[in-house]
Amino acid sequence: MNDGRSVTHNSAAYGSIVGMQAGVVHNAHVSIGHQDASPQEKYKVGVRFLEDGVPSRARDLISDAIANGHDNAEVRFHWVLAMLSGRAYDDLSTEELQRLHRASGLVRTYAEGEWTDTLRVAFELLEMLSTPDGETGRVLERLRALSPSLRDTILHHFDLVLTGGLKDSLWAERRERAEAARFGNDRVQRVWAYFEPDPIGPRALPPRPSTATAAQTALPVRAGLFVVATAFLCVLALVADPVAAAVELLVALGAGLTATHFGRRWWFQEHRLKTKNRVFQIPHPREPASAEDGFTNRVRHSFDHYFSTRVPHGLAPHEWLGHTVHIRNSLVAEIAVLYRESRISVDRVNWLIRYLAEDARDRHSKGTLLDHHHQNQTPAGAKALCVVALGVLCLTTLALLGTVASGTDALQLLLAVLAVGGAVWSGRAAGSSWLEARGEDHRVAEETKEYQEQLAARQAAYQNWKSFLDVARPSELEMETWLACDKTLFVDEALRHYQLTWRDVIAHTILVTPARPYKRGRVKGGPWRYSRYSFRLFLVTQDGVREVSSEFDFTDAKRGNRQRSNYRFDALSSVQVTERSEVGYDLELFLTNGPARNIRVKDADTHQLAPDENAEEIAEINLDAAGFIHTFRLLEGIAADGKVWIERNNPKNVPSFHAVG
Repeated sequence: MNDGRSVTHNSAAYGSIVGMQAGVVHNAHVSIGHQDASPQEKYKVGVRFLEDGVPSRARDLISDAIANGHDNAEVRFHWVLAMLSGRAYDDLSTEELQRLHRASGLVRTYAEGEWTDTLRVAFELLEMLSTPDGETGRVLERLRALSPSLRDTILHHFDLVLTGGLKDSLWAERRERAEAARFGNDRVQRVWAYFEPDPIGPRALPPRPSTATAAQTALPVRAGLFVVATAFLCVLALVADPVAAAVELLVALGAGLTATHFGRRWWFQEHRLKTKNRVFQIPHPREPASAEDGFTNRVRHSFDHYFSTRVPHGLAPHEWLGHTVHIRNSLVAEIAVLYRESRISVDRVNWLIRYLAEDARDRHSKGTLLDHHHQNQTPAGAKALCVVALGVLCLTTLALLGTVASGTDALQLLLAVLAVGGAVWSGRAAGSSWLEARGEDHRVAEETKEYQEQLAARQAAYQNWKSFLDVARPSELEMETWLACDKTLFVDEALRHYQLTWRDVIAHTILVTPARPYKRGRVKGGPWRYSRYSFRLFLVTQDGVREVSSEFDFTDAKRGNRQRSNYRFDALSSVQVTERSEVGYDLELFLTNGPARNIRVKDADTHQLAPDENAEEIAEINLDAAGFIHTFRLLEGIAADGKVWIERNNPKNVPSFHAVG
């Protein structure tokens, strides 16, 4: 489910440059990590890249697989798709056309079957590019006879190759399929999960090592001194007045045992609180935010957000926040201690923060939120009994001195005073050592139990969230399919607006770029995908260039700002690409009758590469996925040659492709 958290992004005017946006990289892509991968492995990864909208990498991998002996009708069909995907016919070099021509002659060498029939139809479509519209009926029949998935695959990857009446004949059904698949597989409810970072594993505070060694070592000596001093005092008192001394000693013994019984728990709770405070050294919420480091501050904001949205029934958010100030402070400190390390984003810990907020809400609803606090709090009555017992012990000690003084000389009184002093000092030291040793044993046992319980609960919450994300997160194929549907319907809307058919269009290209504010994500080795896109369509006709742009929210395909402009061929004076490693790629269009127009194609991403990823390769993948290469070639050709380029690239003047029979 989507947690509904609002995200604050940088915002700016259309087309301007603002701060970098964070991204999420999922370690889910099948990649070639070694040069000696088998041809079959390279082919499979190449097909994956083709499906994910990265035909340039697909061409390299599938060509490599074929060169190393992995060649059949299925492999060759995907090679043809990779050669033509995202490219117009005139984008192909002479060498690439020759390779396609040679490949067409291999069709008859493959075993007959579905893949061979499909490959044959692909080459027949290429032959129809320069054929009059009335002569394409037979090929269209063969195309429609293919399975729907293979037919749709061909039409998708041949999008820039097919033109004119041939494309008009197929466009209506392609538009219908795009409309049907656009929101398929529960797109609206699942897209958010693609941009959700992979959660970091659960952690809990382990029990701190015991510090009782020194106390345990000193205890026998201190206890021995206490016994000797106390015994000496008792002997002096009994000699002076046996009856009175016996009563006083019994009272002292009772008072001492009472103080020990009730004071032990009191001391332990104070000791536990002090040790926790030493671990959780964090500024009070009223202190300036600058007193906290950046990570801790973000953790605090995240806790405030989730506690304000996970509120028990009957309480207002501000009431719940006020009620849980101390709980949140403790949790903020704990998470900061556990996860404060380099390159860890708070977004990866939000699952745990959300779980802790929900746990606090649920425990409040059950009336157990403060149970732990109450269980660890020493009752006021116990504290009072401890104080009274200590007072009685002091009075009894003075009474013992009086008893000694009444029946002895000055020397024995002096010895009694020294015995009392020794007993008090050694007794306090021995008691402190004993309490520390017992307290540390108690603390370690309690913290161990608490650690195991917390870790088990957090592990279960982590697995639940991770499993939910794994199910909800769309695959690369789903993301690419939805994006392709959006582009198809965007182009169709433009054609309808300008009342054009594909017979009227000489060439077209669509540039897909991020629209701020956005969230972005990708799989390892794949292109960035965005929560918001800007589509920019260029339709080239005999009358000039029609440019249509619109912003899209990828979750629900709702459109934002729309712009349309028309200009003559000679109005486009030049096209320039600016590459800045810290910022990204910009495409600049220079018009003769207006200022230069800057189009951000992609943002920089060198700071978000995996250790084994190549920056240039990832940049090429992203430019390929954006449709940049074809767009640049088309606009550059128009700017350089104007009408001449139009005549040269008119579908009616496309050189014939003759497949080898």
